[in-house]
Amino acid sequence: MTPRGGRDAIDGWGKDSTGRPYLKARVTTAPSDGAANATLILLIAKVLGCPKSSVRIASGETSRVKTLQIADVEAADLTAAFGTPP
Repeated sequence: MTPRGGRDAIDGWGKDSTGRPYLKARVTTAPSDGAANATLILLIAKVLGCPKSSVRIASGETSRVKTLQIADVEAADLTAAFGTPP
């Protein structure tokens, strides 16, 4: 996630140095007091059409790379919203 990224948006897929895919996202809020994390949760929930209570940060709250846990969403919903990972 890129805080203060100029807009709230999903920027597609990327790969880390080990070849693992990750979803690139940017939010307009600063990373203070969890504001950027809250905006990320709202963004993901909006794109998936699910309640924000279904999305939580499982790990990486203070890191740019985060693991999200999303309840009640199928793999097909993720693919439809974000495309197929590389």
